[in-house]
Amino acid sequence: MRKNSINLNDIAEQIKSMKGESVKMNVTKGRKRIQKYTGIIESIYPNLFTVKIDNPIAQDYLSFSYNEVLCGQVKVTRNK
Repeated sequence: MRKNSINLNDIAEQIKSMKGESVKMNVTKGRKRIQKYTGIIESIYPNLFTVKIDNPIAQDYLSFSYNEVLCGQVKVTRNK
């Protein structure tokens, strides 16, 4: 099955539109391991973006590249 024709610029624009908003993320770590996070997109850079994870114990930041979103390893959705 052929995937939609979306490129890195489209993904970067979608992520930029979510900056400062609460998002839900599913991150595939391989071999049926999926980690779920909720957080706020903090910073946008040319090749990656950072997310501040909502965790009362530790204030963690994670960074992801737009290529990970394009390949399906990271799925980002707005948190309602």
